[in-house]
Amino acid sequence: MPFLILFLIAAFTAVDQFIKMLVITNLKPVGTVPFIPRLLEFTYVENFGVAFGMLSGLSWLIITLTVVVLIGMLIFVFRYKYHTFLSYTACVLIAAGGIGNVIDRIAFGYVVDYIHVLFFPYVFNFADCCVVIGAILFAVWYLFIKDKKEQGEALKEANDGSDET
Repeated sequence: MPFLILFLIAAFTAVDQFIKMLVITNLKPVGTVPFIPRLLEFTYVENFGVAFGMLSGLSWLIITLTVVVLIGMLIFVFRYKYHTFLSYTACVLIAAGGIGNVIDRIAFGYVVDYIHVLFFPYVFNFADCCVVIGAILFAVWYLFIKDKKEQGEALKEANDGSDET
């Protein structure tokens, strides 16, 4: 299963990078394209910080922190033995989004953002969506599923061990 996870991370990262290349090629020259009037537009933005432009100008710190989190996440994917579909999905989304934005930071020195929901003042991208959705799913898994899954598996292992005696 972990190798399927690595494939999915690569696939989501590739989708992110493909969209960003389309944005650079087609949206950068025009700046903004309305999509759904008064709700959604695509706006080219070069984000030198993290969420909401915070920590602008600290690219190497952001890259380093992201790589450390990604390494921790990969260790978790391969070593933790009580995964559920939800925990795997969260890991795929967080890792793919993190890798997609790190690629931008290394290649350009900034992250390409382009999605602007007009009632929200910030512009974001597909990778950001992956990280946010993944973080929410991870929180749900951690708060509501993790302990039950671990207890169930531990009980199952204990029962399997008692059947052999």
